[in-house]
Amino acid sequence: MAHPEEQQEPRDWTDGHVARWQPVLPGLDPVVEGAVTRMKKLSVHLRRVREQSLVDFDLERHEFDTLHKLAGRGGSAAPSELAQDLDLAPASVSGRLDALEKRGFVRRTQSTTDRRRVVVELTASGHETWLGAMDVLGHEEERLLGVLAPEERDLLNGMLRRIMVEAEAGGPAAQGWHS
Repeated sequence: MAHPEEQQEPRDWTDGHVARWQPVLPGLDPVVEGAVTRMKKLSVHLRRVREQSLVDFDLERHEFDTLHKLAGRGGSAAPSELAQDLDLAPASVSGRLDALEKRGFVRRTQSTTDRRRVVVELTASGHETWLGAMDVLGHEEERLLGVLAPEERDLLNGMLRRIMVEAEAGGPAAQGWHS
């Protein structure tokens, strides 16, 4: 016959955290504290994986961000569009593009429709590097969410959406969510 403790879900770090704080804060809701703490720790974990992928692909964060925004525009954009996407001054984007061009990740050409306009294009090397860094994080996200059945993933996604709609609707830090 199985012992009751053998039938419980495996415990994680957050279980110990909640158990330590419950006697100190008697009004603490263990379910809310557990969920929020797990979301924070998951966010930190995914940030570490992303940062390690940048190291593995020899990319600075700002280089990845620039490649990412360029890829998000189909691999081609005007420098002014990238400046807007990155929320940077055009001169700052120009410096980034200089460095990325030296590394062979982007090329700047004159527009075929307006010779005064410059077009920035992701090179094959730039696309491959960006995609490689993206894949590392994507594989980890798949690994982690792979413990859930497809229906559970849908349910989790819907529940998190409801929470984010509320977070984005108001409160002290509602501004600045979109990046």
